[in-house]
This record gives sequence, C-alpha cells and structure tokens, in this order.
Amino acid sequence: MEKNIQFELNGKKVEIILDQEQSLLWALRTHFELTGTKYGCGLGFCGACTVLIDNEPVRSCAIYMADVEGKKITTIEGLGTNGKLHPIQQAFVDHDAMQCGYCTPGMIMNAVSLLNKNPDPTRLQIIEGMNDNYCRCGAHNQIVDAVESAAKAIKQ
Repeated sequence: MEKNIQFELNGKKVEIILDQEQSLLWALRTHFELTGTKYGCGLGFCGACTVLIDNEPVRSCAIYMADVEGKKITTIEGLGTNGKLHPIQQAFVDHDAMQCGYCTPGMIMNAVSLLNKNPDPTRLQIIEGMNDNYCRCGAHNQIVDAVESAAKAIKQ
C-alpha cells in the first residue's frame, strides 16, 4: 500500500509517495538516484547497503520505507561537505582501502558510526566493529589502517 513518507535524507527534508514495503535501498537508488548505496546479498548480511539511520548503521536492503518515517538518513553521498571528502572517505583513499570498491560505501558508513561511538578505538575494536561488513577482495588490513588513520585525523 502506498503512503506519503517523510524523512530527512542527507540533511534535507524529503517526502515521497511509495509502497510502504519497498526497501529503503531501492528507494534510495531508484527514486532519489543515490547509487552509492550498493545491493549486495539482499538479506542484510554483507553490509554493502549500510546507511546511517539516526546515526546507527542499518542495512538498507532489510528495512522497509514504512520504518523510515520521521528518521534521519545519511548515505555515502551525504558525508562530504563543500566538495571535500569526509575524513574517513579520505583515509580510505589514502590507505588504498579498496580494490573493486563495491563494499566501500557500506564500510565507510559503518566506520563513521564506529568512530562516532568510539573516537579512539583500539585496532582490535576496529576489527570487531568492522567485522560484519564483508570485503571479498581482501582489503581488510587496509580498511583497518584507514579507520585507525581517520580516528587520528578526526581528533585533530
């Protein structure tokens, strides 16, 4: 059933009439043309579709539009400001923390949440915090290095 759904998307109030059971992932990609959020497994396990809802990492493939009413959603496109990359995005570039890049947006969104909750994590805490986002290319060491570096850059 279609419904008028209002929420905040990357800092802007939006509203759209959509089927309440459409996934947030497909609404972002098809209706808002925000294609940085990727479709991975479609079951909420891989993390490629991770976005922040009220600053918490959420698998957008596993949440319905009915559940985002009144929420604050941030996608990878909403991180940078004034054409400048977010420190975590920059750290991923600096540490070559991607190979194919498909998992990168979800990794970055998860890392943002991790550092928001714990701005000075240990290496083990970073590994544990990033563990549920999968990278099939094997860039895990560079990803951990990037998150470590971003934590230091954000504190400065």
